[in-house]
Formats: sequence, structure tokens, C-alpha cells
Amino acid sequence: MKNLINIFLLAVPFLFLTSCNDRHDGDEVQSVDPVKIDSIVVEKDTISVLTVLPIKTYSNYSSACEGFYGYDYQYSALLERKVVSYKFKTSATCGNVVARASQINFRPQEKGTFTFKFWNGKDSAGQNIWLEKNIVVQ
Repeated sequence: MKNLINIFLLAVPFLFLTSCNDRHDGDEVQSVDPVKIDSIVVEKDTISVLTVLPIKTYSNYSSACEGFYGYDYQYSALLERKVVSYKFKTSATCGNVVARASQINFRPQEKGTFTFKFWNGKDSAGQNIWLEKNIVVQ
């Protein structure tokens, strides 16, 4: 029993001296940047208050190294929303460019005509380009 305790006491410091690195040395996110929204698909242009309306956006990504990160959903006016999509880029080797869909679930809480502006990049003068979509809420 005494030998077992001595072995245990010698093993415990050794366990603390070894590092526990559970970090995966694979592809790591290197950046998060805006990605232009190329097209929008909305099932209906008129809905009721508190109804959920899926809005699909399509953007191009390099396969194997880029993917959808999230949206910046800005309330720019009472019934106006600006939507900017973001992509992440990893350290993996990039492949072909592919179009991928992402989705916003719009659930209005008041009546009116909502104007959505989806970021579509910048023009040659550096000004933002917006794709607009109106949705009537009754």
C-alpha cells in the first residue's frame, strides 16, 4: 500500500508538468469580412403582423476556406432595414467559387411597408450599393 501511495505521489507532479493542449491545429479563422449579397428570394411581398417570413440571401464563397459568418441587421429608419452579410475565411486551401444561401426570419410587430436594403458591394467611387426589397405588413 505504501508503494502504491509513493507511485501516486510521484505521478501527480508529472501529470501537472505535461500540458493538455486540446487545440486543433487545423484550419483557423483568419478574418471576417463583408460579402456582397448577390440575390434575394422572398416568398411573399405581403404578410400579416407577427407572421414569420423567411428571406433567403445568396452570396459567393470560395469552397473549403470561406463560409457564412452572420448578418449585421441595422434599423436605419422606422420601417427600413439594412442587411450586411459577413463571411469568415480560414487558413485552408481555397477551392472553386460557389453560391450559398443564408436566411433571415423577418417577424414584423407593426403594420407598414418595410424596405430592406441588402449590401451588394461598392461601386467604382467607393459608395455602397444596395439591393432593395419592399414587404407590406397588414
